Amino acid sequence: MANKVDVGEIAKRHGFSEAAGQAMADALRSGGGSQAQFSHPDLGGMGQWSKGGMLMISDMFNDELKGRVAALAGDLSEAGAAEDGSSDDASGAAPKSHGAANDDHAKGGSSGNWWPGDLGRPGSSGSQNGVRYAVFPEAHRLAIERDGDVSVHDTGDHKIGGISQQQGSSSTLRFSSQKGDVDLDQLPKV
Repeated sequence: MANKVDVGEIAKRHGFSEAAGQAMADALRSGGGSQAQFSHPDLGGMGQWSKGGMLMISDMFNDELKGRVAALAGDLSEAGAAEDGSSDDASGAAPKSHGAANDDHAKGGSSGNWWPGDLGRPGSSGSQNGVRYAVFPEAHRLAIERDGDVSVHDTGDHKIGGISQQQGSSSTLRFSSQKGDVDLDQLPKV
């Protein structure tokens, strides 16, 4: 590659160490440049990012950190860090077996999608603890697949940016939006 991406400089611009930046670059490389599954303490622990606005990190209530992580991932993706191959050290990248943000891409793109075809192509998709989700910002829809059942929800004027799952006697999904967190049961089924 003629222009090598300066991962350290991009990381520094967003207030992260070069090691954190390299962990994100390595994760982006594994995700083809448009998705990343990562695990680094400076990045809020384990997390997922997808181009188009989806981000979730273990430190889910730290909005300032979420903003910086999203900006770092976006800048590294745009700079072509995923194609750079500048590091052989993948110690900061999450193993591919944790999470499953790439499930839908592994099935061969648009054929065989689990969501209704009339929704089009999602802005982001992934899975967590056996629950799959796909966000369709232009259609204002969110598709959820749990135990083989698919439901579609109206997101209204929420711009869904991430997912978290509350564990306990009943597992509930919560999404982050520009208006704060919103529980799945607050988004009407369509």
